[in-house]
Amino acid sequence: MAASGVICCIGGPYLIYYVTPTEEELFKRYNPELQRRSLENRRGKQEDFDNFVNRLKEASRSDKPIWTVMEREDENKRQLGIQRLIQETRDAEEAAKKQRSEIKSSVT
Repeated sequence: MAASGVICCIGGPYLIYYVTPTEEELFKRYNPELQRRSLENRRGKQEDFDNFVNRLKEASRSDKPIWTVMEREDENKRQLGIQRLIQETRDAEEAAKKQRSEIKSSVT
């Protein structure tokens, strides 16, 4: 009975370790197109992850919980995006008014 327990406790994880392929083996199994795309996207994904980790480090310096700081930061970014969109819309409207006035003045 003890022997079967040892076999399950030690042999099970070893079997999973033995059967599971490494990242390099999985990458070699990709077709060439996927390998190329994976290599192209690797740098961008690494930069995104680094930015995320840096944001977490900054948020952890605060006395407040990380998720609260991250939510506030996301809300600020969203507000800035909305303000930028509003400004772009105003600029487009002004450009359209200017074009209309130029067209009216050229027609008459």
